[in-house]
Amino acid sequence: MARQTFWKGYLKLSLVTAAVSLTPATTESNKVRFHVLNRQTKNRVESRYVDSVTHKPVAERDQVKGYPRGEDDYVLLEDEEIEEVGLESTRTIEIDTFVPRGSIDWIWYDKPHFLAPEDKVGVEAFCVIREAMKANDVVGIARLVLYRRERAVLLEPLGKGIVLWTLRYGDEVRDPVAELDDKTEIDTKLLTLMKQLVKEETKDWSPTMVQDPIQKRLKSMIRGKQQSLKKAAPAQKPAPVKSTGNVINIMDALKKSLAAEDGRKPR
Repeated sequence: MARQTFWKGYLKLSLVTAAVSLTPATTESNKVRFHVLNRQTKNRVESRYVDSVTHKPVAERDQVKGYPRGEDDYVLLEDEEIEEVGLESTRTIEIDTFVPRGSIDWIWYDKPHFLAPEDKVGVEAFCVIREAMKANDVVGIARLVLYRRERAVLLEPLGKGIVLWTLRYGDEVRDPVAELDDKTEIDTKLLTLMKQLVKEETKDWSPTMVQDPIQKRLKSMIRGKQQSLKKAAPAQKPAPVKSTGNVINIMDALKKSLAAEDGRKPR
């Protein structure tokens, strides 16, 4: 099955650049989804913005974002003003720093994506960046606009590719709960029995361990109701994918990058 690419741009490390594309590493396409209908007419129900006082629909041109500073008092911000404080480029993943692999706790990880070179020209540059991270046992940190928000992202080599993780913001991760009393004594016999139970229940990992039973039951119920209804399966044509390239001399770019770094170091 072809990759469902949803973002294209460039991976950049100093002067080395590669055209790349992103594909979500997870999918919810198999999840049962419902539309809200009018029970009487069976027509779909639409969601619209309405004025909270007059209850009249508000046209898109009249909608504006507001930050509350008091009761019924807001600071208004236009979309253009908000965009100005974002990244200058929304199509470049520029790695600006590296951290030791495994040094970021799992709670900061958000959504995984597969990062891959978009054309043959960028393969060599992509592979050089990936192998350099592997050799130094580090992961890259960058910023990227995804899902309409600017996000910190982590790039981690995995096999022949790179996994790009969006990271949670600092204010999204709560402080851990209060620590338990470390003076609590554990019964050694109880611990021995518990360790034995854990050992007996230990199995090799399998994706079947995280299957959703509710989704299975819903699909079974829907199939039963569909038996008396006509099925209509509209054909979907995949959108053509255009490839872009950027011819570069990786060796020259690396030499210039290192020379620039040496020039910035204090002597």
